[in-house]
Amino acid sequence: MDDDGTRGGRGPGADRAPGPAAPPPPAHPPRVPHPAGAASAQPVEHRQAGPAPAAPPVDQPAPGAPVDAWLRTPRPQQEPGVWRYGYTPPPPEESERVSDRSLLVGALIALLSALLLWSLWRNGYLPYRLVPLKLFTPGEWWNPGTSGGPRTIEGSDALTVYEAILFGLLAYGCGRIGNFSELFRRHVAERGQPFLALAAAAAAGLTQLLVWKETLPVVRPVLVLVASVAGGEIYQSQTVVNVIYGLIAAAVLWPFARLGRWRELIAARRGGGTAPAPADPSAPATTTSADQWPELRAAGWTDAADTLTAEVRTGRMNDVDVARLRHAWRLATRRPDRLGPLAESVLRTGGAAALHPSGHRDLPRRTARHDVLTGQVRIGRCADDPHNPYVRRGTGLALDPALLGTSLLAVGPPGAGKSARLVRPAVEALALRALAGQAAVLAVGGAGEPLGPDDAFDVVVRVGHPGSAHDIDLYGGTTDPDEAAAVLAEGLVGDVGSLDSRRAATVLAQLLGPYRAAHGHFPSVPELRELLDGTPAAFAGLRASLEAAGHHAMLRELDARSRQAGGPGDPAPALADRVALLDRPTFAGFFATGPDARPFELRALGQYPLRVRVDLPERGHAEASRLLTRLLLAQFTAITAARTDTSLFVCLVLDDATHAVTAETVRGIRRLRSVNAGAVLALRTVDDVPEPLHTPLLGAVGCTAAFSGITTWDGKRFAEAWGKEWVETREVAQHTVFADQPFTRALHALRKLVTGKAVTTDAVTVRQVEKERWSASELAYAVPSGHAVIRLANVDGEHAPPLLVHLDG
Repeated sequence: MDDDGTRGGRGPGADRAPGPAAPPPPAHPPRVPHPAGAASAQPVEHRQAGPAPAAPPVDQPAPGAPVDAWLRTPRPQQEPGVWRYGYTPPPPEESERVSDRSLLVGALIALLSALLLWSLWRNGYLPYRLVPLKLFTPGEWWNPGTSGGPRTIEGSDALTVYEAILFGLLAYGCGRIGNFSELFRRHVAERGQPFLALAAAAAAGLTQLLVWKETLPVVRPVLVLVASVAGGEIYQSQTVVNVIYGLIAAAVLWPFARLGRWRELIAARRGGGTAPAPADPSAPATTTSADQWPELRAAGWTDAADTLTAEVRTGRMNDVDVARLRHAWRLATRRPDRLGPLAESVLRTGGAAALHPSGHRDLPRRTARHDVLTGQVRIGRCADDPHNPYVRRGTGLALDPALLGTSLLAVGPPGAGKSARLVRPAVEALALRALAGQAAVLAVGGAGEPLGPDDAFDVVVRVGHPGSAHDIDLYGGTTDPDEAAAVLAEGLVGDVGSLDSRRAATVLAQLLGPYRAAHGHFPSVPELRELLDGTPAAFAGLRASLEAAGHHAMLRELDARSRQAGGPGDPAPALADRVALLDRPTFAGFFATGPDARPFELRALGQYPLRVRVDLPERGHAEASRLLTRLLLAQFTAITAARTDTSLFVCLVLDDATHAVTAETVRGIRRLRSVNAGAVLALRTVDDVPEPLHTPLLGAVGCTAAFSGITTWDGKRFAEAWGKEWVETREVAQHTVFADQPFTRALHALRKLVTGKAVTTDAVTVRQVEKERWSASELAYAVPSGHAVIRLANVDGEHAPPLLVHLDG
């Protein structure tokens, strides 16, 4: 793979390929087995209110991970940035939560009131308590008068049943008024098992004791009802009596067993400590499940589908294999002549068919959670914060090519986590997508930056390192002098506001054209520096070569350069000074252009699914590194805009874009989304970009991320870019109520005891106002460490509001 799109490689190990990595746990995206058996874990997403820390890499289980279960996991369509793997919608938003104090005091008051009312009933202090019963029973059962008691045994039995019914109604009303259901859910049910089962068992034991002590009217009313239906002679059998007592005890236990979920607990204990897994809703019985490759079966390739199904179910395929073969099948359907060879390759090699040219089937190590099927990488979890919409709180946040296609700008001070928590996960996701044949990535950072190990890339360029296998082509692999001059001028002096880059491009074209015509290639760095400095020997030698070859048109270009040299506003001296940054002993042997040169051609990114990393010598040559970063950005925007085949997603990742953004590259970034390309730019502050470009840059990118620790000046720019929203504000003016009457003061004291607040009257004013989504002060001081405020948008125009995210990528 190292030779694709290049002119060779330098140094040993250029063609070294790492072995496939081991599979992760069964519930996670599976990976190909490896004897070493070590990789990073990929846990399944679960909704929860608070952020969860990232799980460290752990040893993987034995081969045979269930790829079919991972493949059938639902991935519903959601808003931009939602982690779709195993997503479940949140429960409906609850109304304002009652405080625990108010809930407990209200339940206690309801219970005491019910006990008082029942005591008054039992002791006969309530008048007319028997009138409803006497209206529906014969008069001879009762003594005369409204308060007369039962005269006969039938009247006594009716009173017993009547009291039981009234007790049940009183208990139901007490439970509703005291909100005992909410009290039970909040303080018992939410604690889970086994506390729930033990609490229910304790309540059941206490209730049984009260029932058999006849404190609760249950036993006698049941016996009376049974005797009235079956006759009193039924109690002559001790067996029947025992059965009735057993049924009463079971009836008393049944509601507590339901509340305590005893059946589920017992089933979980018998099943080895884990509850049975629910049926997979994503694979209905009427359709073919995803692990059986229905697209191949629908096209008639049943044998190939059976082969892949067996590979999936035996664990010989990983998630990258599935994504790669699905993509290969989609490409083959567009050209039917490729279907036969693809099917034969599947029958012969199984999951290893249509391999990436490097032969890799996975990355050597993953540091983030990936869903290769959708191209998403999970970078964090939306915080439970009022700034975030309720439906997004606790959900995972992920990046994918549809979002990166609008380009991403991340701003944060050193140590905020841009590289480890955002840039590297994005590079990993793009590298996995490249292994699936769907993307190409160019990652640019300083030497030693955590962008991934060497084995995770096809081409590694170490600028200034003698063991580097590749160089950088300063001219972008083009043969057109004007095109090469325009891009090189942007990289050399595009950040100099006082210098017109078009004049600089003209100066370079006047030199590059004649030199290429005379020598067949562009000049090297020392030769270009001599020509820009106007060295007489360099000009004389070039003129002699052109005269000998008969290039009269190029001689006129060289004469024009000679006449303009040294004039007012001549950009040649500034260009020579910038080229001198690359004409250092550290870079000797780099940037060569002759027949023996072996630079990496950036143009190959648009043709092959390459994984390329460029290490820049930032520590010893900061200005040269910035120049090369600016040059690579200019070459990337120019090359991607000119390509005709845009089926391959191409992305440039700059770990440090300081002084790399120019007016021309901003216009190029704006065009990337229309050619299936994107860029990820990381900055320490927005001031690393020229001030006239602040607004154009924020308007050119669709995704922005403000990390914790940014200044209020940077926060102001983000706040302006994110705009405002209409919100409903409530202004409440509270006035304390002072009571004059003793009874009113007593009621107010009781109310203060229940609520914990003084009695007040509220004057509420509700208004609709336009407010910034995030203010500059909030972005500077209210974003916790390890968090970022991220605004996402995709190439289809959908967007999500700025979200506070806990970064665990």
